Amino acid sequence: MGIVKISDLVHENLRLASNAFSRSINAQAEHWLRVGMLAELRPDLRYPELCRLLLAAEASGRSLLEAATPEPQHGEAR
Repeated sequence: MGIVKISDLVHENLRLASNAFSRSINAQAEHWLRVGMLAELRPDLRYPELCRLLLAAEASGRSLLEAATPEPQHGEAR
């Protein structure tokens, strides 16, 4: 575990969001980091689809990078 420096404004936004979603500040920050990472890897997806990827990664024990990799379509080589 490491320390990440963030601005006071971002910390205040984290505090507000964490209260609204019943998460700790750290859990809220991690959620935003994970969603942001997936959004960069899969800019074609919207927030609900990114959340489904988070759920699928958690359920399967796969990494976010693995979960973000699109499955090949029928007939496509991987």
